[in-house]
Amino acid sequence: MESLNRFAAEKLASLSARALRRELATTDRAALAHVSRDGRHLISFSCNDYLNLSTQLDVVMAAMEATNAHGVGAGGSRAVTGNHPLYTTLESRLAALKHTEACVVFGSGYLANSGIIPALMGERDVIFVDSLSHACMWAGAKLSSATIIIFDHNNMSSLGNLMAQHRHKYWNAMILTETVFSMDGDRAPLPELTKLAKTYDAWTMTDDAHGFGVLPATEAAREIPLQMGTLSKAVGGYGGYLCATADVVALVRNRARSFVYTTGLPPASVAAAIAALDFMTENPEYCALPLAKARRFTAALRLPEAQSPIVPVIIGSAAAAMAASELLAEQGFLVSAIRPPTVQGGTARLRFTFCAAHEDRDIDRLADFVRRNLLVAA
Repeated sequence: MESLNRFAAEKLASLSARALRRELATTDRAALAHVSRDGRHLISFSCNDYLNLSTQLDVVMAAMEATNAHGVGAGGSRAVTGNHPLYTTLESRLAALKHTEACVVFGSGYLANSGIIPALMGERDVIFVDSLSHACMWAGAKLSSATIIIFDHNNMSSLGNLMAQHRHKYWNAMILTETVFSMDGDRAPLPELTKLAKTYDAWTMTDDAHGFGVLPATEAAREIPLQMGTLSKAVGGYGGYLCATADVVALVRNRARSFVYTTGLPPASVAAAIAALDFMTENPEYCALPLAKARRFTAALRLPEAQSPIVPVIIGSAAAAMAASELLAEQGFLVSAIRPPTVQGGTARLRFTFCAAHEDRDIDRLADFVRRNLLVAA
């Protein structure tokens, strides 16, 4: 125990010295975009609840009714007793929205990626991974025992050259990317990527965590054979999913360890997701607001037009990013500093996320403060 505590203390001291130690801050999220933290009332520009559906009345009521009807937990893994009736409705709804034959829901997006990839790929296969793909995609790739080859971020020449050099050496090939990259807010070039995938017989898997619900579906996206996403961002709740053909979904249900060996989502989470999807389907104009809000912000700062509700402002050092975040908090804004290892060294940043409930006047006030106080330093 003494050596363990010494080990932990030394590692923590090292993180603190580099401004990389993370502390959990109790945050009481109220309705819309407001939070309370450390005794301060703040407008949050750091939440992934893009459509504010986590507090939308119909979504909350659906969760409450499901809890009353089915209890607070699933009671077991979905393969045993945890596959309650609400799952059928949710998976059918997701498959229809993604234009696929079937869908399988996981406990979270991280569980989905860490289970799907090793369920389909093995040691005789190769996975081409965008260099900025999310940590859970890397986790799944490493668990698969397949060879991992990294291509430059969103660089189709890099991917094409690597596939030409290496694809023929392996049985199966997979390409991993995000539709919207979580720390940069840019989109993957899906038309070019799907063309390369067809040329080299590779299976493309996209993580649509930050695009689903807030960006319109494209024809290229519908051609992706493995469409993964989360229920914890625009949908407002919790869970992950894979939409694919019926055979692929059946195989994943049989082989994905993070599906087979974990308890199913509580009925409340599944019911809330169904209600959220209903709301999204019925309110397309509302779903377009987060991107419009982000573009209002980038226009005010004369930054490149936002491609998604995520807008990064690169600061540089981790310490400077933390200081900038605190400066914004003093002005009534919650904007989290993103530091290594989440992003590369020297690229610590403020990550602004925009939701439907943000008031234009608050966006304008935020942009004015950032322009006068932070962009020069960045």
